[in-house]
Amino acid sequence: MTDIKQKTALITGGSKGIGLGIAHALLEKGAKVAITGRDEKAIEDALKTLKKVNTAEVIGIKSDVRDRSSLESAVNQIINTWGKLDVVVANAGVGHFASIDEMDEKLWHETIDINLTGVFNTVRATVEELKKTRGYIITISSLAGTNFFAGGAAYNASKFGLTGFTQAMMLDLRKYGIKVSTIMPGSVATYFNNHTPGRNDEWKIQIEDLGKVVVDLLEMNPRTLPSKIEIRPSVPPGS
Repeated sequence: MTDIKQKTALITGGSKGIGLGIAHALLEKGAKVAITGRDEKAIEDALKTLKKVNTAEVIGIKSDVRDRSSLESAVNQIINTWGKLDVVVANAGVGHFASIDEMDEKLWHETIDINLTGVFNTVRATVEELKKTRGYIITISSLAGTNFFAGGAAYNASKFGLTGFTQAMMLDLRKYGIKVSTIMPGSVATYFNNHTPGRNDEWKIQIEDLGKVVVDLLEMNPRTLPSKIEIRPSVPPGS
């Protein structure tokens, strides 16, 4: 997949943050992009931004990765609109942080259901279309998927699981010509965990940086597969 132009992409959680940055980067390269999210207002706001890049080739779909039927409906809409699906970026995620003795059971389930089971649902809803196009699946994990920390039991569990899931999926699907990679960012300047990015976040990875990483993966010679990519800020505070 060395030419992104006219490829079609689905990005879950594409209305803000990393997903929005990836959508912007793919549209700039001439791809057709569908973003999904749970909040209609956020999707509308994202489309206003993305349509400045390419008015005709971006759509927004309300969908919840915990509900496979809603993802299947999103895929049907993409096929009805553009006729194929080439790229899936499983980006939707949440972060709830607390010591395990204080972790609320509801927040535990939400973290696992969105960050891990949500990716499973996304893959199961899209894989048959990707077999037809010998497509690409990219999951957005985290450095928390290999580095544990206090207060991160739920998030660590979801991202450790996602990293392992993606690596095993890569081995399952390469026989169909489907490439699979996981991107594992460290600190990113996003709205994650109710944070509002500002000047104090300039040292962090920016969403356009991750958009560039996705573009680089898709443009790489098909013979080569970077299956796991760890990304860190070059100079964190205090370094």
